[in-house]
Parts: sequence; C-alpha cells; structure tokens
Amino acid sequence: MLEEDDIRHALSQIHGANEAQDIVAAGRVQGVVIKSGNVGFSLEVGGLATETLEALKQQAEAAVGAIKGVLSVTCVMTAHKAAPAVEAQASTDKPAREPNREVPEVFDRIGAVIAVASGKGGVGKSTIAVNLALALQQAGKRVGLLDADIYGPSAPQLLNITERPDVTDEKKLIPIDRHGVATMSIGYMVPPEQAMIWRGPMVQGALIQMLNDVEWPELDILVLDMPPGTGDIQLTMAQRIPVAGALIISTPSSLALADVKRAIGMFEKVNIPVLGMVENMAYMQAPDGSKLFPFGEAGGEAMTAQTGLPCLASLALDPAIQAASESGMPAAVADMAGYSGHAFAALADAVLTQLTSKGSQND
Repeated sequence: MLEEDDIRHALSQIHGANEAQDIVAAGRVQGVVIKSGNVGFSLEVGGLATETLEALKQQAEAAVGAIKGVLSVTCVMTAHKAAPAVEAQASTDKPAREPNREVPEVFDRIGAVIAVASGKGGVGKSTIAVNLALALQQAGKRVGLLDADIYGPSAPQLLNITERPDVTDEKKLIPIDRHGVATMSIGYMVPPEQAMIWRGPMVQGALIQMLNDVEWPELDILVLDMPPGTGDIQLTMAQRIPVAGALIISTPSSLALADVKRAIGMFEKVNIPVLGMVENMAYMQAPDGSKLFPFGEAGGEAMTAQTGLPCLASLALDPAIQAASESGMPAAVADMAGYSGHAFAALADAVLTQLTSKGSQND
C-alpha cells in the first residue's frame, strides 16, 4: 500500500534551485492524493526562478514514479507565494516580453474549438457547456469537453465523475468518457475540498498541461468551458488556443449587459469571432402555461439590439435542469425527449450553423 509518507520521503531528496531546504521541508509539496497507484500533488513554486520550474517538476515526478507500486504521477505547479522583489522589478532597459502564442500540438487532432464564456460567474455557464457538448455528440459529432475553470471545476459534479483518469504507457492522461464525450478537468486530480489559490501563470500552465499531457482522441469539436471573467488568464488562454468561435452566456438582467459587453470586447481583442449569446434562466413556466420573467423580460432582444450579436437560445429556469445537474446526469441526456433535450439540441444546431457561417466568412 502506498502511503503519503512514501511520497513525501521521495520528494524530500529534491531541492529547489538555490534553496538549502528540500521541497518538503520548505512546505512546497501540497495536496498529495493517492488513488489505486495513481499519485497527484501540487508543487508550490512561488519565488523560484521561472527557468528552473520545468526541470524541478520533472525531478519531482521522476522521484515519485520510481516508488514501487506507483502507476502514474501528476504534478501541478502552483504559485501563491510572493516572488522575491528582485524578480518583480522589470529592467527599464529591456523591451517588454511578447506574450507566448505557441499553439499546443494537440490541436492538430481537433477540428474546432468552441469557447463557452461569461463575463462573470453564477450564470450557468458550466451547465450549458456540458449539455452543449452532449447535444453536439448526439448530433453526430466527435466531441471533447475541457473544463478549464481551474478555480471552480464543475465537470466532476455535473458528470458524476469521481475516479482519476487512467494513463498511457507514455504517461499521458486518458480523458474520461461520459455519454460519448471525452472529458478532462483539474477536478479529476484535486480533492473537491482543496482550495485552488493560484496565480495567473500557474493557471495557464495547468491548462496547457491538460492539453499537452492528455491523450485527446481525434475530435470534430472541443468545447472549452472557460473560467468566468475577462482578465489576463482568459486573454492568455485565447491567445494560445485556436478558438473557432465563442459563445457568451448571460442572464437577461439589464445589469448583465455590461458583463456581456466586456466578454465581447475580450474576444475582439484577440480576434476571436463571437458566435452569439445564450440567455439563461430567461423565464419560468407557470402551471397555467404562462411565462414568468424573474430577471426581466426580453433581455435577449435587448442584448442583440445593443451588441448586434444573435441570441441563439433563451433557456428556461427549469427545475429539471437543476435536478439533473445535482444528480450528475445532465439534462441533455436525462430529459432527451423533453424540454431540456429539445432546447439543447436546438442550441447545438444554432451553434453549428454559426460555426459554419463564420468559417465561410473567414475563407
């Protein structure tokens, strides 16, 4: 039986660059998880020179991989300690660094990437991303889902996934299949109670790892569940991932329009076309058949009028969708013949139509 002490003992032989203490004594090893021979842990690298990090990560993974009984090792680097002041001071005589725009090789196997985004959290973005991926698969596409919300991964809950991914002989993670969709999430490797207090560069690094270190199959479409917001993390992701089109999720509230505009502005800055918007929780169906509008009426029309973008769907605030999300059986599967199934199938058709249209315009 593997014990956490075995992992920490192996890692105690490794030192960060120019550090007297080993990485365990320095408190850099955190969140050790052991499941059936698969080991995961985070490595706090705040304050270490950037050019030494990849070598340190490889040393740590090799040390743990050499332990008898270990089948796979996943090390995720984090940095929430302040870097030394000497590193924080930019030299005035050096030009500013160009952002890294290198595209991971995995996209040679992926036809198109659809980014599902929102200007802020709490609008149902992840629920729509998961159900959209399933509806696209039901439409005959080979689909993958990457839960890129590092701070609050939702795929494990929405898809009822509690196991860790298997690994190939080349030590790459194998996506977990759910209902015909290949899925990956940082939540598959990190306990749900562990807080993800990471700085931007480490979040970006973790995302690229979930692309390069995962054995993604040939895909027609990869649905990318973006982190909420419009900050540096989202911009950098958009620069390094060849997104074919973005879908913006919002509630119909007039206050949400500012968030929609910010999200549109972010994608315009990196020349990514916006396919359209989804008005989530647009209304409630009353028992007598009438509609109630808890967040205001005609929000989608107002957003279209002010942004010029089509509203591809106005989804109801449906208890069945909430219940499906809680149970881990998404509504697009659990209610395929009902309202939810038809609504997400229609959204998938609208997204595919917009994707084709944008592709034709670019040609």
